[in-house]
Amino acid sequence: MREKRESKAVAVALKETSVAASTTTSLAGAECKPSGPCSGGCACEADKAAAVVAQKQQQGAAEQEEDVAATGAEEAVVDVERLQKELLDLTETLLAEEVLDQQFTQLQQLQDESNPEFVSEVVSLFFEDSGRLLGELTESLKQEPINYVAVDAHVHQFKGSSSSIGAQKVKAVCIKFRNCCEARDREGCQKCLEQVKQEFNLVKSKLEHMFELEQKILSAGGSLPYPEEDY
Repeated sequence: MREKRESKAVAVALKETSVAASTTTSLAGAECKPSGPCSGGCACEADKAAAVVAQKQQQGAAEQEEDVAATGAEEAVVDVERLQKELLDLTETLLAEEVLDQQFTQLQQLQDESNPEFVSEVVSLFFEDSGRLLGELTESLKQEPINYVAVDAHVHQFKGSSSSIGAQKVKAVCIKFRNCCEARDREGCQKCLEQVKQEFNLVKSKLEHMFELEQKILSAGGSLPYPEEDY
């Protein structure tokens, strides 16, 4: 649609330029035949014609600018709608696949125009805290003998922070992890550590993409959509 508008505007401009050139050439080649009190009649007529042509050219340029502006506005609306749909689809998919749960949607409901980055700020704290806990868990499981009480304390903290932002799959692995700590199952703890790292990296990647979409929508003047269905 934008290409058609611009092609039309260019065609109009070329037509007006052609008319102007034809008019100027005709006037320049005409024999000066003064009539009335003006001794330079043809010069006067040429000036008038040039003024008319210039006015038409200005009008054509203004119309072209209006067409371009209108096309840009239409494209911006379409782009915002596309981003909104992409964000909504992503959120609904993460809920349906139980990567996230309703705790996350409750956080979204606390976000409003006065604090549009509330969720991203809360989740950023979760990312920082989780990185620290995963490092401590990795070091704790390297010790001889393993202090399962300390490991369990770290996992318990990780489970709580995951639950607070609705990272359901991370929380589920933490529950298994704690069971392995209680059973003093070294191999089980190692497997749970790798699994919880995998689930954490997955939800971190998805949420970071979600926040990027939100920023693009807000920067374009759009509003953030939220899923209405319960999963």
